Amino acid sequence: MQEADIDHVAGDAGTGVEMTKEDLREFLGALRRAWSLETSPQWSPDDPARGQGPVTALVFQDRFGGQILKTPIGDDWHFYNRVAGRMCDFTAEQFSELPAYLNIPSSRDEALAGSAPERYQGLAVRVSEALASK
Repeated sequence: MQEADIDHVAGDAGTGVEMTKEDLREFLGALRRAWSLETSPQWSPDDPARGQGPVTALVFQDRFGGQILKTPIGDDWHFYNRVAGRMCDFTAEQFSELPAYLNIPSSRDEALAGSAPERYQGLAVRVSEALASK
């Protein structure tokens, strides 16, 4: 998700959690500081969102609720979120062209299967620390 896209997502998450534009900007900044080789073996300084979809979708859902969705990218799945009827893909920047989103309902188990528990837990801790130190 690019900074400009945040204006189209903010609002009531439908879970009683209010998502302000500032909340989303802070979350995106925390993600960018937290992504690393520990959270995806595909991470690089030039493409920090690469491979971060599953763990990012899980951490986003932890914070804002909503659904986890998936769409096929080649032989793999790309995971992202929908909250309050709006799609949130915080790792879309890894693609030179946006995927053709099919918005297939997914689950935490499927997203976790696309990564590893320690990567998810590592990202959750790092995002929490980044948000706490803002």
